[in-house]
Amino acid sequence: MRTPSVMIVGLVLGPCCLLLNLVSTLTPCWRQVSRIPNKPVDLIYQQGIWDLCEETQSTHQRQCGLPDELGYFSMQPVQVAKGLMVSSLIVTVVGLVVAALGVRCWQEEPHYLLAGLSGLLLFASGLMSLIPVSWYNHDLSTLPVTTDSTLEVGYSLVLGYLGSCLELIGGFSLALSLHQCCQECRRKKAATKYPHHSQQGPATVSSRGFMPRSQKPAPKSFSNPVDVLEGERSFSRSLPCDSDL
Repeated sequence: MRTPSVMIVGLVLGPCCLLLNLVSTLTPCWRQVSRIPNKPVDLIYQQGIWDLCEETQSTHQRQCGLPDELGYFSMQPVQVAKGLMVSSLIVTVVGLVVAALGVRCWQEEPHYLLAGLSGLLLFASGLMSLIPVSWYNHDLSTLPVTTDSTLEVGYSLVLGYLGSCLELIGGFSLALSLHQCCQECRRKKAATKYPHHSQQGPATVSSRGFMPRSQKPAPKSFSNPVDVLEGERSFSRSLPCDSDL
């Protein structure tokens, strides 16, 4: 049995989303602040949820671990992002482990219930990471910043959006396995309720009436009345070529 497409989509997107959300969580570039008064023109502040950095574009010098003088880390969107992003990564890892156990890797058929549960976990993880990313983006201009500065969205926030949306798609795709699980439960209930009909195939019409399909005589194999080897035996004892066959 081939692995269902919905499971393949979930297994491909799951690890990719884990990597994207991990980079988004650790990198300090959720917001960029440029054109700061009384500072060099090419100086850019990069603010994340764990660290503050500054970079000079002309010399490419970068310094992190700057002090939080404006109370940036104490703001509610940043605090919520710290908790939910880490929680999302943990739930994603758990969902991938459950998906590895549910999807057919070393067994003949997949375990549809486990695959569906892993899809629900990945979908919930995508929501957990999408909420802080959207909240931070909504309050981007209200977070503490120096007056008359220019604010821009950082690449960490973009990666967070991309990882969250793809994880929602992968989780939903894996959750579709629950439909197949429900169908299997219905078949088992039908087999338990009607064991006689499950053991015998549907009846077929014969000349004497109805008879089970299992008792139907096997069809005769096709035989060609023309001797395709005629003329070959008189000239050579070797086997005919492929074209003759």
